[in-house]
Amino acid sequence: MSSHLSRLILTISVALLAQGLPVSGGAQTLSGAGSSAAAPVYRAWATVYGRTQAFPFQLNYDPVGSTTGLKKIRAREVGFGASDVAPPEQELIQDGLVLVPTFVTGAVPVVNLPKMGHGKLHLSGEVLAAIFLGQITRWNAPEIQSLNSGLNLPDLLIKPVVRSDGSGTNHYFSDYLSKISPAWKERIGVKTTIAWPTGFTGVKGSESQAKAVKETAGAIGYIDFNYITSHSLNPVQLRNAAGEFVAPGVDGFRAALRASAWFSDGDFHASLANLPGKESWPITMGSFILVPQVSDKSAETAQALRFFVWALLKGDQVVEGMSFVRLPIKIQSLAFKALSSVTDRQGKTIGMEAWRAVSQH
Repeated sequence: MSSHLSRLILTISVALLAQGLPVSGGAQTLSGAGSSAAAPVYRAWATVYGRTQAFPFQLNYDPVGSTTGLKKIRAREVGFGASDVAPPEQELIQDGLVLVPTFVTGAVPVVNLPKMGHGKLHLSGEVLAAIFLGQITRWNAPEIQSLNSGLNLPDLLIKPVVRSDGSGTNHYFSDYLSKISPAWKERIGVKTTIAWPTGFTGVKGSESQAKAVKETAGAIGYIDFNYITSHSLNPVQLRNAAGEFVAPGVDGFRAALRASAWFSDGDFHASLANLPGKESWPITMGSFILVPQVSDKSAETAQALRFFVWALLKGDQVVEGMSFVRLPIKIQSLAFKALSSVTDRQGKTIGMEAWRAVSQH
């Protein structure tokens, strides 16, 4: 499918979905819950989206983590769930959910070290795994010094700050370390909730993790890239699969995305960790929303569809302005295909109902 045709399909579709159900004169409120990493994007989208509507719009988004977001949409407690982890296809079928990718970003190790320049510290996946397994405990350890010749590393205790809640960031971080470290793969594996060593500081949510790292000398954490700028955090450079030390950023996330099965095969369950390419950031992560495949609350679901189709079509500048990676047209088309498959209990596609509403006026 050509990019022109894909964009045309999306343009027509947003018009259809925008008229899917009659809009009342009162304020429109959409509820969502899940990924804390995605919260800044969804809130920014809601602000811009609200300005484009002829009615007041409010997004009530609760950044409770991917695991809880999935629980809430499975229980149909919110209009949409948000997760940085794609549930297995069998679970989606069992739970009656549609998975839709929204954007791509990256998880980034961040440190609080006295007199350490911004982005100067180099780490490898092997050393990172040893730190978060509790095996390397001081910042001037030989394993760290060997990666940072010329840097004056302090004789300071390493204080890991970790996510204690069910987190998509945990998933991507542990997925990456499992690919690098046999010891991590055996002891921890790939998980959204991790049993951390005793003595680590466990917090819930990205905001709390950013705050704890900033307040703790000697701390190391891992967080969505967008929080680095907004919270003045100090990122590390990581050695990637090509052996290059790379700084986190949209170019590295985009390079990893284009090297992935997301881009080549449309497989959103494929890992974005430790992919080839000199520029690829090794802990690239996707983010998703989930809505019911068959909706018992057509008005609520249609509102979510309107919002996210608008976001896919019109929200590119918001995403890129916040240092996230927009989905390429090829992937956007697959995202809209998923959205357009949603029906009500009578089997009517909500998007087709929109067409009927438009044709009657």
